[in-house]
Amino acid sequence: MSRWSLARQFFLAQLVFILVLSTSLSVILYVDAARGVNDAAAERMVAVATAIALEPAVLEAVEGPDPSAALQPYAVEVMDSLGVDFITIMATDRTRYTHRNPAQIGKPYLGSVSEALAGRTQTETYAGTLGPSIRSIVPIVDDSGTVRAMVAAGITVDRAAIARNAQLPLVALIALGALALGALVSFLLSRRLRVATLGMGPAELARTFVFYDSVLHSVREGLLLTDAAGRLVLYNDQAARLLGLDGSQEPVAASRLAVPPSLRDLLSSGRRARDEVHLTDDRVLVVNQEPAVPPAPAGRGNHAQGVLGTVTTLRDHTEIEALTGQVETMRTLTDALRSQTHEHANRLHTIVSLVELGRNADALAFATRDLQQSQRLTDEVVQAIDEPFISALLLGKAAQANERGIELVSDIAADAQAGSLNPMDLVTIIGNLLDNAFDEAAGSEEPRVLLGVRRVTTGNAPPQLEIVVEDSGNGLPDSEKAKVFEFGYSTKKSDDRPGGARGIGLALVRQAVQRFAGTLEVTDADHGGARFTVRLPYSSGRGTTGAVDGDAAPRAVGTGLGSRT
Repeated sequence: MSRWSLARQFFLAQLVFILVLSTSLSVILYVDAARGVNDAAAERMVAVATAIALEPAVLEAVEGPDPSAALQPYAVEVMDSLGVDFITIMATDRTRYTHRNPAQIGKPYLGSVSEALAGRTQTETYAGTLGPSIRSIVPIVDDSGTVRAMVAAGITVDRAAIARNAQLPLVALIALGALALGALVSFLLSRRLRVATLGMGPAELARTFVFYDSVLHSVREGLLLTDAAGRLVLYNDQAARLLGLDGSQEPVAASRLAVPPSLRDLLSSGRRARDEVHLTDDRVLVVNQEPAVPPAPAGRGNHAQGVLGTVTTLRDHTEIEALTGQVETMRTLTDALRSQTHEHANRLHTIVSLVELGRNADALAFATRDLQQSQRLTDEVVQAIDEPFISALLLGKAAQANERGIELVSDIAADAQAGSLNPMDLVTIIGNLLDNAFDEAAGSEEPRVLLGVRRVTTGNAPPQLEIVVEDSGNGLPDSEKAKVFEFGYSTKKSDDRPGGARGIGLALVRQAVQRFAGTLEVTDADHGGARFTVRLPYSSGRGTTGAVDGDAAPRAVGTGLGSRT
């Protein structure tokens, strides 16, 4: 029995309970019917005896010379007409004047008469000459209230049992109806329980719950279950951390989560999602979502079940994207160095050719000028920026701009150091803004991008690091200036860049700026194009401002995740 399903055990327990309940109900109804029949018989006997006791002719006959001769025919007539088993009229000394069996006339009455002698009506069940009977004894009094005789009317218990047994079909019908109805309800409930428990028994359910609960809290990914109404009904610790939940496991509507609208809409809609990227204020989340459809219970084939909700997994790609950004920065620098190597080979061939032609002075001047230009760019960047990641990024971007035919003008103040700002986040901000500016400027007549980095102080406010990137492109309409920072929004076609990913770079910039509690705005440049201005709270001490928590630093996301809009 322990291997039976929970639904079968429930059905059998309910069936036994209903059977016991029906039996108990039958006994109660039978006892009540018996009590009702006896009470009705007693009341009827009281009425018959009282009617006889109040009859003046009965009192007159009792006081006559031969009471039996006058009363016996009358008593027989009443017994026959009313269906009463016996009517005994007796003297106060119990001597019978009438009886169903004439041989008993003149003999003493068997039963209690004390209440009747006292002038009160008495009812009892007593075994007399006809067997056990339900009888009532009523006094016969004269005008002065003196008890002159007594009358007893009764019906045998066997005859009362006939009336009582007539109720048995009704009692049986009620009991069988209750049993059938209870069994039907129990079957329907057990069927519903079988569907809900997938036909599993208590041991299987307990084991499944333990295993699933262990899996839920052991996986490193965020895992959450949403019901059909769009409420989060179950989630693990990682999901609570990623979504900012309190971990109380209280159901909460997905529409009330403090997450970006795109993620709220996904959790509320219940649609399928495969590796969708969503940005929160400080994280990059890769989201997968599938509807939760229960399998058909054993033995029911492929019976279709309704969708119970959705199962969603959240993967925190913030650290991975931070490493991707660093790799992309190094890749940019590597590509620039490869390009410069090719270009320097051409220049070296030129120098060799000039030497072979005997134009040594021209060869020396050409080599010196090329060396000075390269060294000047390196010196400007290295002296201005004390962070190797940012220096490498700017050197790579400068070479990239040169390769694309874009003039990159750098205006980096000597005191514009990273300070307490997380350099990885600065790589995210500067790299994505420059990539976006390169794309915009590439289509203009005079491609030009300006990068400005400096410290600014307004009044008594703390100092800020200001980063300005300006391009010579076509600029942005006012209607698009607020949209360019939305995740997935882009003014370019997806095939404008390798990989086709668009609408992510400026969203990452906004995310990084929000981590610093800084400001980000886009305006029109003085000579056309767009100007992006970032201001970040600044202090001269070294730190990791912008990292959200220690186990997740660094939080920066570099230029490797589709950095252009």
